[in-house]
Amino acid sequence: MPHRCMEGQKSMLNLGAVILAAGMSRRMGQPKLLLSLSGKPLFRYTVEKAIRAGLEPIVLISGEHTSSFQQSIHDLKNVEIYSNELYSQGMSTSLRMGIEVVSDRTQASMIFLADQPLVPDIVVKELLETYKRHRSEGVRIVRPQYKGIDGHPIVFDAELYPQFQHLQGDEGGRSIIKSHSKSLKTVHFEQSVWGFDIDTQEDLNQIYSMNPDLT
Repeated sequence: MPHRCMEGQKSMLNLGAVILAAGMSRRMGQPKLLLSLSGKPLFRYTVEKAIRAGLEPIVLISGEHTSSFQQSIHDLKNVEIYSNELYSQGMSTSLRMGIEVVSDRTQASMIFLADQPLVPDIVVKELLETYKRHRSEGVRIVRPQYKGIDGHPIVFDAELYPQFQHLQGDEGGRSIIKSHSKSLKTVHFEQSVWGFDIDTQEDLNQIYSMNPDLT
């Protein structure tokens, strides 16, 4: 069962956020999401994006560093942190937990990767607006492409939540997207850097060399 670190449920259905932050940081050699980037823990950029977008609930799934995540965002309201004790078994365990937590409170959820600080607010806004605009036409998944490369965050409609419970190992939502390709809407962006994820110290150094406008 998930361990809830903060409360904040609402009875009404919302557009929620599930932030995946339980990775083992093997290539970095240390908890990468807690590293400082321009004065903030790396993962906090994603949390703040979800807050600015008005997503609720905002659920962060952590691994072995739950208390450190809590401490790093203690000043932010309406963020729930859950500790995934099965994190070493792969991303699917965090996805299953996150979707289970939001399943009775949301009509759709945006799945974020916590190691992508360069995703701008405009991407989140465009994805949400696309979902709202095209849901009546049968769209149930909305994802970005950054210069032709599929990326995150991804919006999944609640109709697809039950399928997450079948994911295994390090599988993300790719199989769900593949089996519902007719319900997929892709939003195209020309900035490939927006999909940049940080896995190594070299990646972190590259972010600094880009001198991006981080918010």
